[in-house]
Amino acid sequence: MSVIRTTVSACCAWLLVASAWAFQPPPQREFVPVSQLPPTEQMPAAPLLISAYAFVWVALMVYLWTIWRRLNKVEADMQALERRMAQRSGTR
Repeated sequence: MSVIRTTVSACCAWLLVASAWAFQPPPQREFVPVSQLPPTEQMPAAPLLISAYAFVWVALMVYLWTIWRRLNKVEADMQALERRMAQRSGTR
């Protein structure tokens, strides 16, 4: 089973590499300034930059929100433990 899995994995990897190699554009022979590129090959930087910053800020806010929720749960667990310990020490 392991030999078959390894063989299939190697064949898939070879197919991926071969297809990527086949679709490579021809190498560029000289420098071409951006102003001389056709409009289809130019990418505006501002939308990509704004999207990247927005993604990072949203990811950071989600991360902080999950930490806040977990911290509240830990605090609630600690309060419940304190109440149980107070009840146990009061019954002795």
